[in-house]
Amino acid sequence: MKNILIYYLSILLPIPLILWAVNYNSILFTILLLLYSTIYRGFTDGQRLLEKRIIVRSEFWKSFIPFWSSKYFRQLYFEK
Repeated sequence: MKNILIYYLSILLPIPLILWAVNYNSILFTILLLLYSTIYRGFTDGQRLLEKRIIVRSEFWKSFIPFWSSKYFRQLYFEK
């Protein structure tokens, strides 16, 4: 995921499913939103930081802590 376009596509890919769940079932929406914000985004952000060699493998688990990756905001979203 060194390519920023692939990163943006991977973080936006589940959004239509989450938006569909808004109209279908509120409990499903809540579950999908929590899974997306903690597990899915933690994994994708951690992978990008690992591939860019910003963090080491032993720090990968920290990417699942909410808002931990915000200190790497510039490296995640703006640097190629």
